[in-house]
Amino acid sequence: MPFSRASGIDRRLFLTSLVGAAAGVAGLSGCAESSAATGGKGASTAPLADKVPAGTSLKVSSYSNTQQLQFKLAKLGELPFKVSSWVNVAAGPDVINAFRAESLDLANNAGIPPIQAHYQGFDAKIVAINITRKPNYVFATKPGSDIRSVEDFRGKKLAFSQGQAQGVVLLRALKRAGLKYDEVKLVPLTSNQFLTALQSGQVDIAPLGNTQSPAYISQYGSKGARLVTTDVVDLLNLLWAPAAVLNDKAKAAAVAAYIPFWAKGQVWAYENPDIWNEEFYVKTQNLTLAQAQSISALANKPLFSPSWDEAIRWEQETADLLAEGGFVKKFDVSSLFDHRFEGIAAKSVSEEYRK
Repeated sequence: MPFSRASGIDRRLFLTSLVGAAAGVAGLSGCAESSAATGGKGASTAPLADKVPAGTSLKVSSYSNTQQLQFKLAKLGELPFKVSSWVNVAAGPDVINAFRAESLDLANNAGIPPIQAHYQGFDAKIVAINITRKPNYVFATKPGSDIRSVEDFRGKKLAFSQGQAQGVVLLRALKRAGLKYDEVKLVPLTSNQFLTALQSGQVDIAPLGNTQSPAYISQYGSKGARLVTTDVVDLLNLLWAPAAVLNDKAKAAAVAAYIPFWAKGQVWAYENPDIWNEEFYVKTQNLTLAQAQSISALANKPLFSPSWDEAIRWEQETADLLAEGGFVKKFDVSSLFDHRFEGIAAKSVSEEYRK
């Protein structure tokens, strides 16, 4: 039975809520015939330039100014190109829409947004990968809930975003718990709606990031909200860019030059949790130091593999899981990876951070 039918979701409404007006113009009906769906036709295979040409610029995602702050604190120096805008965007559906509008050239996301973009017929490629080994998400219950395990999700309303990491974490958790799709009700939302949905009782459960859960429990724990933890991970933290950007030799060189900064920034934050807690979580996210420390305690050690083999296998499993549910058509995810960039991140960090 198709996932969307079993869960009672109105597929048309669901996709509209995720894709937005920009994707609606492009039309999902033709996605199977798109360049993305045919393996990225027209994607460049030209060797990357050794230097970034003068005058090159990129529009780069940086949610809550994370990237600029990491680069500054780590004293990484100046990027060899101009960042024409740091775009405060993080959610996969928002990134895809920004890509379509040509207001964003390079973004940091999990593994599922590139799959969603492919399904929508938008051609974009993965250019860098950080492997995450520990869970980045927990399942938060609404106040007054009696839910204590994933098995208790049966018959409950679950916040679900097909185009974001939280969505695939939920699907993997349900599968591991042996719950069939018609045994739960998936409520189509994007992650920025999850907290409000929990607070209002619109959903019984929502996946929250480790950075969100301490504040939520601090506010609602006394009212019966709780966290359900699992060992389900979302393996991929990645950089990706539209094929049109990567087909531009100057911009592709800038993307390649950005990757070491991205990798080194994450390593620095991992190695300097006390500074990062204070400068980012406390000063910019308004968390208490204790909350910041609880987040850092769960932080993943950055791991940049010289080979993308494991990442490709994981991405294929994720795409297959979505295809089993009827959300996307089955396809070979190797078309999502631009191997010209493979190994750049790993070469930029010490061996301790090479997987």
